[in-house]
Amino acid sequence: MESWKETPNGLIKVFKFRNFLKAIDFVNDVAKIAEAENHHPDILIHSYNRVKIMSITHDEGSITYKDHRLTTLIDSLGPYS
Repeated sequence: MESWKETPNGLIKVFKFRNFLKAIDFVNDVAKIAEAENHHPDILIHSYNRVKIMSITHDEGSITYKDHRLTTLIDSLGPYS
């Protein structure tokens, strides 16, 4: 599994799924986590089965504990393939 990359734009990771519906299931689960944490990443669905997540604390303009916590929670989601 690909790891999170730290960039000036935040923590970024691309997830690949078997099909579009699995990708959408994942996005919905990420949305639930983001709401619970009150910390919302940028989410891009591309190439029908890939989801790119980008997390940065906009108020700080940098990566913070909130981003690391969110990415850990996202990684803990069950398999979708």
